[in-house]
Amino acid sequence: MTDFFNPGPHANSTDPGGHKANHDVNAQKYHTEGPPGLWRQISDLVIAIAVIAFFIFVIMWIF
Repeated sequence: MTDFFNPGPHANSTDPGGHKANHDVNAQKYHTEGPPGLWRQISDLVIAIAVIAFFIFVIMWIF
C-alpha cells in the first residue's frame, strides 16, 4: 500500500508516450461525455444528498 510520503513505483513515471496516451484517452472521454457527464454527476450528488437527508429525517422522527 502506498502512502503520502512514499507514493510507490508509479509516482515518477518516465514514460512520456504512456502519459500522452492516457491524456488522449481522458480527453476523448471528456469530449464525448461533455455536459451530460456533468449533469450525471450533479444528479448523483443530489440523489446522495436526498438519501442522507432521508436517513436524518427518519432518525429525528424516531427519537
